[in-house]
Amino acid sequence: MKTIIIPTDFSPVSDNAMQYGVELAKAINAGVLLLHVTNLSVSYSDMPVALVSVEDVNRDAADKLNELKKEMYEATWGSVKIETAVRMGNIIDELEILCAEIKPFAVVMGSMSSTGIDRFLFGSTTLTAIRHLKWPVIAIPPGKKFGSGIKKIGFACDFKDVSATTPAKSIMDIATAFNAELHVLNVDYARPHFSPVIRDEAIVLKTLLEDLKPDFHFVTNKDTEQGIEEFAKKNNIDLLITVPKKHQLTETLFKTSATKKLVYHSEVPVLCVHE
Repeated sequence: MKTIIIPTDFSPVSDNAMQYGVELAKAINAGVLLLHVTNLSVSYSDMPVALVSVEDVNRDAADKLNELKKEMYEATWGSVKIETAVRMGNIIDELEILCAEIKPFAVVMGSMSSTGIDRFLFGSTTLTAIRHLKWPVIAIPPGKKFGSGIKKIGFACDFKDVSATTPAKSIMDIATAFNAELHVLNVDYARPHFSPVIRDEAIVLKTLLEDLKPDFHFVTNKDTEQGIEEFAKKNNIDLLITVPKKHQLTETLFKTSATKKLVYHSEVPVLCVHE
């Protein structure tokens, strides 16, 4: 059975992501693992003294997870297998270990909340997860509901070295799981869309994804993020797929790139999967 990992810090933004993730799991007959990673606060005087005991923190987290499990069990009429886990340490480290153990279909996290501090803390954690995890991470916008499901998927592609950078199997697995249409979009401004290079790369991508019969769209916009968002809204896209490029992770992706902007600002869930 496929498994979806949903980290939670019990905040409204993570609660919303949890509800979305559980409904997503129900749609594809997957199980859910609700995860909370605790990190004890420590006060330093002459000697470091933990403000609360490990046992108390873990017990409190386990109780809260069980409450959420009961809530989601009732909401889905028991149709989704839900497990819980409490771990202590760094959330990204624990996610990496857990993903290696269970090989999840995806990790579902909230992108941010409406308040500045929650946006900084939880949004930053989500971006760090996207940067480090080898598994697909789906960032859920605040208040976004699963609704009628995922019927149209948009894949934002820059048509650069397509054969080496496109995670074709992951994209096919995701689109197939939802029986969704796949729309490949390229946002460009300076380069001609139908240059020989773009045309050749598009042919390669079409071959890689031929079983999905993707539709190709070329959008002209100086702002990549704006172009993607306008396309998603106009075409009723339910999920956006973006591929962070390894060589851009420090210089571009998590500073001013479209991926970072989409994770923070998109009204559509963004799935990040590495090349």
